[in-house]
Amino acid sequence: MRNSKAIIITGASRGLGAAVSRWLGSTGAAVSLVARSKKDLEIVADEIKQSGGKPLAIHADVSDPKACDRMVAKTVDQFGRLDAVVNNAGILAPLSTIGVADPAAWRYNLEVNIMAPFYLTRAALGELRKQAGHIVNVSSGAAKTAIEGASAYCAAKAALNHFTRVLAAEEPKITAVAVRPGVVDTRMQKILREEGHQVMPARWTDYYRNLKDQGKLEPPEVPGRVIAWLALDAPNDLSGRFLSYDDPEIAQPAVDFFQNDGNR
Repeated sequence: MRNSKAIIITGASRGLGAAVSRWLGSTGAAVSLVARSKKDLEIVADEIKQSGGKPLAIHADVSDPKACDRMVAKTVDQFGRLDAVVNNAGILAPLSTIGVADPAAWRYNLEVNIMAPFYLTRAALGELRKQAGHIVNVSSGAAKTAIEGASAYCAAKAALNHFTRVLAAEEPKITAVAVRPGVVDTRMQKILREEGHQVMPARWTDYYRNLKDQGKLEPPEVPGRVIAWLALDAPNDLSGRFLSYDDPEIAQPAVDFFQNDGNR
């Protein structure tokens, strides 16, 4: 399955973002990989090139609106088009109760988790309209769950879901979805296991540790496959929805899509 679509993925240097990028690259897509970690980014770019994809590594901080403008410009300059954006970059910090939270850290969480998707979406809309493109916002179950000690993250992900709904209403030709990737075996889960006990009730830290101990964390490749399919092929009637990665409505089409790719 070779295609000419061009996709921007933020937070692409490791974990879920890297997995999404590899799935997309396996179809021959052109993939703009965005992250702050330059060394890790180059490793993922090499993997995508080896699989037949066309990578463009962009070292940038998504919380900078001008950097988001440059991501779009570089992608279009390199590939001649932009078909989809995956807003995956995210941070958990600060882990703190509201009463003692550092305002600057709380604000930076919002900059990365909700403002950056706004910045990049705004910069990309002109190109995405040309292609009737896709925007996939990586959300979290925290958008609907009150997790003590993670107020900034919970609030930002709830805002991201509603941002997706408004975007879908304003841009009917673009398919915009928010996705819960589940509990994924990534650095964020490691932080929760190792640092959560400092601010979270025991029930939460026990929960996160048990997920790891009992082998219940998903490898990034599983939700990554679904997110990659949504970026490439999500039907417009999904636009505006908050979907779970394991919902059969999207999970099975993703499996079918990549199984039918003769290049995998």
